[in-house]
Amino acid sequence: MGAILDTFRLIDLLDIVLVALFIHRASSLLRSPLALRLLLALNAVFLLAVISRLSGLSTLQWLLNSLLGSGVVIVVVIFHTDIRRAILTYGRVLASTPQQSSDVAEVVDAVIAAATSLAARNIGSLIVLERQMGLDPFIEVGTEIDAKVTSELLTSIFLPYSPIHDGAVIIKRGKLTLAGCFLPLTRNPGVSKNLGTRHRAAIGLTELVDALVVVVSEETGTISLAVGGRITGDIDLGELRKFLVRSLGPSPERGGHV
Repeated sequence: MGAILDTFRLIDLLDIVLVALFIHRASSLLRSPLALRLLLALNAVFLLAVISRLSGLSTLQWLLNSLLGSGVVIVVVIFHTDIRRAILTYGRVLASTPQQSSDVAEVVDAVIAAATSLAARNIGSLIVLERQMGLDPFIEVGTEIDAKVTSELLTSIFLPYSPIHDGAVIIKRGKLTLAGCFLPLTRNPGVSKNLGTRHRAAIGLTELVDALVVVVSEETGTISLAVGGRITGDIDLGELRKFLVRSLGPSPERGGHV
């Protein structure tokens, strides 16, 4: 043990840290069934390539080596969404300043009050709260509003007779900035087929950015929260408030779900 410590260098520590970070990021990609199937397929191809080399099957070896050579391209194509999200998360220079805790609490209370009112009447809604990653590249259409966030305004936007009730509202830095926005739908085959368009849109956006999305179901009147590509349905309002305040505050925690 002492001999190992005597030869241990700073470069060895850096090597271990980099490997640990790589394993951590790779494991996050392997949570989906698609990623697991891809990993098993690549391992099978690698094993066949070794067997073909040992047995002298040159044509099979050439084919499998070609597949392995294209492995990086295959991974990039399949996981382009996760890679883009990782680049945006770790490479983005943040220009905005954190919100004050009092402002965050006021916005959160307005969102929860509006969601509660809409849920009681089975009126569907999508409320997006931007955090540190910008939403502009991922949302379509939208009517500019630039108003203070109030429960009355949020509720009125989603009423059926409102011209902008279809779509999502966007809240940035404590202001209601856009309404009637279309969000990207999730393409994750593991998402339940029982989820409607609103829930799929909430999951789809949070797969790309670190935003929080509060969803009210038109069918059941339940309130859900989407974050990090996952959705928690029929959520307790007290827990929802705590999570939103904690996540949107001056030092937001990177929680996965409530």
